Amino acid sequence: MGNETRPVDPEGYVKNANWGAQVNFMIPLDSGMIEQCKAIAKRHEQKMRLNYELIRAEKCADLQIKGFTFRPGSRVEQLCHDIVPIVSINNAGSTSKRVDSRNSGGSGTK
Repeated sequence: MGNETRPVDPEGYVKNANWGAQVNFMIPLDSGMIEQCKAIAKRHEQKMRLNYELIRAEKCADLQIKGFTFRPGSRVEQLCHDIVPIVSINNAGSTSKRVDSRNSGGSGTK
């Protein structure tokens, strides 16, 4: 952190020493910027989490449609355990609508 200079001529005398130190600190004057940065980071984290969950559900559903699942007891079994199809997987490829056979009108002939 310092230096010392010696003369070229052995008879001469030159001594030069430089020493220094520096201390730096910062105090944020506007804490609103910090709070805004935290809010943006929180929204970004929520967006990334939603994106992860939607892609996970889509890929698990694709596996179920193709007739695959993770082996019970494997380390990744829990990845798709909460993805439940709401229509029969065998009928997922058909475009026909389900028809309710119950009488929903409340009136009928006796």
